[in-house]
Amino acid sequence: MRFAIISDIHANQEALEAVAASIRVQAPDAVVCLGDIVGYGARPNECIDVVRTLTPHVLLGNHDEAAIDLGRAEYFNPYARIAAEWTHDELTEEHKTFIQALPYSLALGGILFVHSSPRDPAEWNYIITDADAQENFPAFTEPVCFVGHSHLPGIFSADLSEGPVRRGMQFIINVGSVGQPRDNDPRSSYGIFDTNHWEYRNIRVEYNIDAAAAKIRKAGLPKPLADRLFAGR
Repeated sequence: MRFAIISDIHANQEALEAVAASIRVQAPDAVVCLGDIVGYGARPNECIDVVRTLTPHVLLGNHDEAAIDLGRAEYFNPYARIAAEWTHDELTEEHKTFIQALPYSLALGGILFVHSSPRDPAEWNYIITDADAQENFPAFTEPVCFVGHSHLPGIFSADLSEGPVRRGMQFIINVGSVGQPRDNDPRSSYGIFDTNHWEYRNIRVEYNIDAAAAKIRKAGLPKPLADRLFAGR
């Protein structure tokens, strides 16, 4: 089975549509969205619609949750909080209902999918370092857990070894961000995982950053949310 895994779209319609086109070329058996469809960007409703055409397998992210319950945005930085408040007002009732029904985690095809971390998926903890990953491996029994949240693509192994994903060892894989990359590469990031050959690939996709940034500025959202797209950080 071949999975395409996307995460952290953040209402960036241009990035999502470019990734959706790439996924169609890859022709996976299933697509999983790890959450944060909204937040930061200027096209939340449109992005929810695109995701719903791509897949029924969609998880809840912390920015999705905050757009529904603004009390959950209290720990956000000022720009993220402004974006959450704007998104809350912008979302249709249909899309709010859709978000409210999303789960924190999903087990599919023998693989675990979460937005933040398998140990405490509702606490929105980050997995950024090997130490973070080591704390999370005991929390799941599947051979692979896919995460997003940090916007930083990477692979963590239970034995701290480097190299490709392989059978017989647990891995946590971050697929990066579709709509707001933070690894100094402005291209969208997503993953393809083949359970038959046990192979993982991170795929980068160029998109129209100028158009996405212009929409953020036009919506009256904080200018740094537009500027950061060009730098990928």
